[in-house]
Amino acid sequence: QVYVVESGGGLVQAGGSLRLSCVASGTFFSGTTFSGNAIGWYRQPPGKQRELVAALSASDTTNYADSVVGRFTISRDNAKNTGYLQMNSLKPEDTAVYYCHVGGLFYKEAYYPSTGNWGQGTQVTVSS
Repeated sequence: QVYVVESGGGLVQAGGSLRLSCVASGTFFSGTTFSGNAIGWYRQPPGKQRELVAALSASDTTNYADSVVGRFTISRDNAKNTGYLQMNSLKPEDTAVYYCHVGGLFYKEAYYPSTGNWGQGTQVTVSS
């Protein structure tokens, strides 16, 4: 089982920046390590469904939602078992609970999460 803990959320004014972190621990799939697993960042705005924001494959291929292209950057530090989501030029519509998932299937630039391996989420609120 993989344990995921997000941090870095908060309240920021429009145009500001935040960096979310996601630390993963536990037993990864088939004896792999953190470096061998893809990462996905999702968000769930109030009253809406969870949506994929950005994904990063084990070979560092990335995929972004159209709404965040050019503003958000996903990255990882394998030595720290940590994934990041750098969010710049934040907009009020970016307000949501942000979740990290580790170990999903990254295929043809799409990310398919497994049932488990989710963090508890971190709240991001962007004021206008």
